[in-house]
Amino acid sequence: MALESLRSNKLRSALTILGVVIGVATVMAMASIVDGIRGQIFNAMNTAGPSAFYVMRYFSQTPLNPDNLPYEVRIRPVLRQEDAKALSAVPQIQYAGLWVQLFMKMEYQGVSTQTVTVYGADQHYMDILGGTLLRGRFFSPADLSGGAAVAVLEAESAERLFGQINPLGRDIRVGGVALTVIGIYQRPANIFEPPGQQIGAIIPFETASHNYHYDQTNGLFISAKAWPYVPVPDAKDMAIAALRNARRLHPGAPNTFDVITQDQILDTISSLTTAFFAVMVALSSVALLVGGIGVMAIMMVSVTDRTREIGVRKALGATRREILWQFLVEAATLTLVGGLLGIVVGLLLGLVLRHFLNISAGVPVWATLMATLVSVGIGLTFGIYPANRAARMDPVEALRHE
Repeated sequence: MALESLRSNKLRSALTILGVVIGVATVMAMASIVDGIRGQIFNAMNTAGPSAFYVMRYFSQTPLNPDNLPYEVRIRPVLRQEDAKALSAVPQIQYAGLWVQLFMKMEYQGVSTQTVTVYGADQHYMDILGGTLLRGRFFSPADLSGGAAVAVLEAESAERLFGQINPLGRDIRVGGVALTVIGIYQRPANIFEPPGQQIGAIIPFETASHNYHYDQTNGLFISAKAWPYVPVPDAKDMAIAALRNARRLHPGAPNTFDVITQDQILDTISSLTTAFFAVMVALSSVALLVGGIGVMAIMMVSVTDRTREIGVRKALGATRREILWQFLVEAATLTLVGGLLGIVVGLLLGLVLRHFLNISAGVPVWATLMATLVSVGIGLTFGIYPANRAARMDPVEALRHE
């Protein structure tokens, strides 16, 4: 009977279902994006392996204003090469080096990139963040110690600047400074890059420190990696002890640095993506609410149009419960159809987003189940009042209705 009612009022039913479709598809698309981003971030962290960790002057989930630092940050010393050397001397640590993160544009003969991330690092960059050297070479000891004006370009940035031209040996301008391209590397395919923060190039740390102004709080850090057989917590404790000793901190004095492990970074990112997902679900729920109100309105119209039918059924012995159940099933069927169509649209939208955002945006199973249950729940919730109104009708008055 519910399906027959939908067929007999095609346009009215289609417009009602459309609101549910939009709401469910939006929820699924948001779930797809968040799940894809979270998965890529976790994969990017795993690229470096569980043994990598970082030392910062001060760790904050949001970047600090370098021109207006809080007092507890200003009293902390800026990271220096001596700090990295103190970590390198720890037997449990395989590597430690001072790096800097810059944000600037790159240019070659009038062609420029967007603002990209440029790392001032060393020959161990790919050991920490992963990647593959495609052509040319990485930094030599002479490049690193002398601050040579050289750069290793990321493959996409190289293609953007040079097209089919061989970049090796050619000069580009990075933030206005001329650098010679000595190598091309491919970043890990699963690394997550926020818009505007694509990795563009790696240059020697000394080159970065001598030629650019950088944020000593947010951009300067020590990348470290423990030996594979050493648990990260043990390596972290040893690193803290070595830095405290190098900075001559007295027992009981607070640390003047922060040590961040992969797990802490993942926890921070997970909390941010969870909050993002909650906001997106709240916004998309407005569409579901509008769809539910539409269901209620249509069911009210349906009850009014079928008043005489209700009277006939009651006169033939239909109970109040049977009438109530009839209209509840009709409302739930209406939203279930909308939910199923919304799932299809959401899956297609997820594929489109995966293509344009270059993420593995798979729709989680729980999102599909939730979308189905929510769509049926909307029908039941917003169908109760019209169904109850139909069930409470007096059969005599209903039969007199024209």
